[in-house]
Amino acid sequence: MSDMKPMTFTRPNPLAYLALVLALLNPLAVWAQAPATPAATAATPVPTLEQRIAGIEAYLANGDPSASLKNAEGAVPAGLTSPAVGIAGPGHNGWIMTCAALVLFMTLPGLALFYGGLVRTKNVLSVMAQCLGIAGVVTILWWAFGYSLVFGKSFNSVYLGGSEFFFLNGVTSAPNTDYAYWVSQNVFSMYQLMFAIITPALIVGAIAERMKFTALIAFVVVWMFVVYFPLAHMVWGSTGLMNGVWNAGAAIKAVDFAGGTVVHMSSGWSALVLCLIVGPRLGFGRTPMPPHSLVLCMIGTGMLWVGWYGFNAGSAVAADGVSANAFTTTTLATGVASFTWAALEYLARCKASVLGFCSGAVAGLVVVTPACGFITPQLAIPLGVLAGAIPFFACTKLKGWLKYDDALDTFGVHAVGGTLGALLTGLFARHEANGNLALNLKAQITGSMSQPLVVEQLKAIALTLGLSVFATVIIAFLIKAAIGLRPTVEAEQEGLDLSDHGEEGYILEGKS
Repeated sequence: MSDMKPMTFTRPNPLAYLALVLALLNPLAVWAQAPATPAATAATPVPTLEQRIAGIEAYLANGDPSASLKNAEGAVPAGLTSPAVGIAGPGHNGWIMTCAALVLFMTLPGLALFYGGLVRTKNVLSVMAQCLGIAGVVTILWWAFGYSLVFGKSFNSVYLGGSEFFFLNGVTSAPNTDYAYWVSQNVFSMYQLMFAIITPALIVGAIAERMKFTALIAFVVVWMFVVYFPLAHMVWGSTGLMNGVWNAGAAIKAVDFAGGTVVHMSSGWSALVLCLIVGPRLGFGRTPMPPHSLVLCMIGTGMLWVGWYGFNAGSAVAADGVSANAFTTTTLATGVASFTWAALEYLARCKASVLGFCSGAVAGLVVVTPACGFITPQLAIPLGVLAGAIPFFACTKLKGWLKYDDALDTFGVHAVGGTLGALLTGLFARHEANGNLALNLKAQITGSMSQPLVVEQLKAIALTLGLSVFATVIIAFLIKAAIGLRPTVEAEQEGLDLSDHGEEGYILEGKS
């Protein structure tokens, strides 16, 4: 320690401190240390606070988030955007994902249980397998071609969409603003897939217990390309022939909110034709063929009713006021139709059956489907009464008079109900229920009982009926010639569960 030198300090020069402070405060010195910006680079347009807030308001109102960015000429300046543009809104997106699950719930397990309970024990699994098989094959078709053929537009056609989305190419989480500002296109495509699945599955009810599984799947594959994809584009595609709400140039200015023509008329009329070509079940008219489990039928009906909220309210493609109105009108019409059907049964034979309540509920759901987003709750009540009464007549009287073997009343409920719903939509649609009707249909909706929209609806009904019937005749006879439609007599007597699938729905105790 003694070897260390003592520390010494030198007094700093005050002029040196002053020079350092002046240098730091000199704006030229600070500018010289900042990275240089090339003079040729133009500043990126930045949205104002008002424009950003307008984007949030557009989300709340389910409107166009880019509207506030447009200039006086109606164009968005190059490079100008806001965080709301091109982004899916979490609330709307979440609602449509939920609705997609609800619509799938209608088929699996709703329709499978509803139809499964109405057939005989030996055929319960065959109906369920047909629903599952259709769900699988339609998913493949939709992924590869269907979505693009319905919702594309590269063909520039009023009958089919385009090829730009084949194999879901380019279908990302960004919205496709032709159909929704706030819902991801991949979510929208999956939601619409569920409609494509349940539509041909409805046909199963007419040919239950007597059509080969392989023949049905082959029929569905061709039918989707010839009937469903073109019809769905014509009604819902942005360039569609019958999209009266959104296509200002539509030749037929009809409306169909959730599928009266696309889903129920197409499947119902095709089901009638197919059941006539396949022929009646062995013993039809001579052997009793009661439902084997009305318990399953009732459970399936409840699932259909619950799932139908995704079907109808989800067709607004947003969680907005139109969706809320569709939810309300669907509930009212269905409840009224269910009670009406059972009341008519009671008047006719002094008994109101569980099957009657179930049939009335499904009929109400079918009839209100094309109208639910366009009518007021007040008009849902008379619609529900008609939905319970007219399909009731078709199933209990017309079927007996004409003696066709529509095993589970697909024609009486879906064809008659879908046609009725399309017609009543023309009578009951009101601007106050859905402001979008004022975009291209001011001349068609006057608020009176003699609305020109009814004429447009009749045109859509005629086209849908003609396409469904003609195409089904051709497809059915081609399948019949190629592989046959029916199983052998022995297989049909044994039951399709064993002959088509090698399984039994119920293994009774003590049975060998």
